[in-house]
Amino acid sequence: MMAYLDAIRVFVRVVDLGSITAGGRDLRLSAAVASNRIKALEDKLGIRLFNRTTRRLTPTEAGREYYKYAQRILEALDDAEGMVAGYSSKPRGDIRVTAPLGVGRRIVAPLVPAFHAQYPDISIRLRLSDRKVDIFDEGVDVAFVLGTLQDSDMKARKIMDCKRVLCAAPSYLAAHGTPMKPEDLVSDKHRCLLLRFPGSPEFTWMLEGGDGPQKYAISGPYDADDGDVLTDWALAGQGIVNKPTFEVARHLASGALVEVLASTPPTPARFACLYPHRRLQDPKVRLFVDFMLTQCRARVQEMLV
Repeated sequence: MMAYLDAIRVFVRVVDLGSITAGGRDLRLSAAVASNRIKALEDKLGIRLFNRTTRRLTPTEAGREYYKYAQRILEALDDAEGMVAGYSSKPRGDIRVTAPLGVGRRIVAPLVPAFHAQYPDISIRLRLSDRKVDIFDEGVDVAFVLGTLQDSDMKARKIMDCKRVLCAAPSYLAAHGTPMKPEDLVSDKHRCLLLRFPGSPEFTWMLEGGDGPQKYAISGPYDADDGDVLTDWALAGQGIVNKPTFEVARHLASGALVEVLASTPPTPARFACLYPHRRLQDPKVRLFVDFMLTQCRARVQEMLV
């Protein structure tokens, strides 16, 4: 029975992530082991679950239908395990966590060892990306977000509002001048460094003003899906970047970056964690979220000093 459930877990993660290699890696299995488990599942069911080509792996019609039921089975098992864990003094199991790259590298990842030291039977599986993650489709338990929260059926816990800053290197300002008003950003004189990824909305910066926040459609010659790349470009004198203050505080303190348009800064970004409502009953998720809420605030304040 356990082998059958393990094969189902592999199948679901392969569908979620689009490849046997990625699905196996996510479950800490080699591609060969993951492939063998998929084959064993197909043999047991007597159907082909995937159409395979040299470039793509896509579920068959039967595979798509089986996936729906397999998800429900695994969700029911996770809920049952979460309920039973409430009767144990030692919560255990895996927590799948996602975070934006900057937040994950600077805030979340450094705190994971301290959490694990308190709860050694809980494993944290952290995935970092600046792209928008579909929490349900990718089986995420907790997602850290920095920015505007969209309406959803997720439970949101606010950590704090993080100030943002527009900044550029002295060399850029010497070459292009210092913007004196927000409208200067949309002129041909200035380059704005953009965070973009597949599916990004039309790009705007929301800046504070005397009449409240104002939206500005900005552009620039470079964009990237990694916020740290934008910081590196700004440090190299390539443009103006819009960043959470904690990410660039040390560069501002050293003078490597200089704040611009201080009287009309970007609106603060909401730093929060999201998790599915059904995970509320899982003690390990509650412990992790409660721990991170307190520790993340302290971590951000340390970086601003």
